[in-house]
Amino acid sequence: MTKTITIAHGNGGEENNELIKKIFYKHFENDILAKSEDAAVIEDGRLAFTTDSFTVSPLFFPGGDIGKLAVCGTCNDLAMMGAKPKYMTCSVIIEEGFATRDLEKIVKSMKKELEINGAIVVSGDTKVVPRGSVDKLFINTTGIGVIEHKGISASSLKDGMSVLVSRDVGTHGATIFAAREGIELASTLQTDCASLYPEVKKLIDAGINIVALRDATRGGVSAVLNEWAKSSDICIEVVEESIPVQEEVRGICEMLGFEAVDLANEGTFVLCVAKEDEAKALEVLKQKHATATIIASVSEQYKGRVLLNSSWGTKRFLDLPTGELLPRIC
Repeated sequence: MTKTITIAHGNGGEENNELIKKIFYKHFENDILAKSEDAAVIEDGRLAFTTDSFTVSPLFFPGGDIGKLAVCGTCNDLAMMGAKPKYMTCSVIIEEGFATRDLEKIVKSMKKELEINGAIVVSGDTKVVPRGSVDKLFINTTGIGVIEHKGISASSLKDGMSVLVSRDVGTHGATIFAAREGIELASTLQTDCASLYPEVKKLIDAGINIVALRDATRGGVSAVLNEWAKSSDICIEVVEESIPVQEEVRGICEMLGFEAVDLANEGTFVLCVAKEDEAKALEVLKQKHATATIIASVSEQYKGRVLLNSSWGTKRFLDLPTGELLPRIC
């Protein structure tokens, strides 16, 4: 560990994992926390419980704002454990001088996403700090959901299983970068930020046996796949050309020197199912996004690693993202 915290420690990748394990896990260690899922499973498997803080910059961006992001982020973490979001808390830290009109716009966005999830805010807290003490507005949300599909776990992947993504990847990270830098894009590129519970509910109702589920937020798809490979001690073999990426996102990645699989998403999830369920799962996912596809299979070739296979016959490991990436992304 470095002696001081750097921006890289919040990237959702290698440095972030090191920070969490060597400081927070070290002192908060318990069986529930050790599972490292998007939400904790509590009360004998009946409830899912999660919390998240949002510091995105800018507060408003194409396709969303910090309020939509806060509700989607927390409700999606519950949905990734097969839970229906029910109750949320909302705490805000507001900078002195912040426009009340903008605050109400943000709260209205939150209300809209709450209605999509069928959840309600039942408690909260408001703090106002002097100008310059915080960058405009930070939001923390905590959520509780009722688990409708039990047994979802990052440690349950086995040889022969299939891995799918629910849509094209990297749009949130690319959109935030473009908005932050004032880049004028001759396109309709916008964040993928969306509530995922309705899609997960369709998978459950279709009888899909969901093995693992994770929304690809900070660290992107590469972080999810690496976490799964390590948790299940298996190899995930990805067909590189199968990963769906919009051309506008590719262009921004070239500017940044990043890969789309490393960029944050806020309405895209990765799904693992048994081979016999892949066709049905893909059919359900394509009802929402035509870009949903199968990107990988599970093997035992290199345990704990993610292997990227190209159409040229070359192979390379896809590691956890490192470095600063894009700070203040969510």
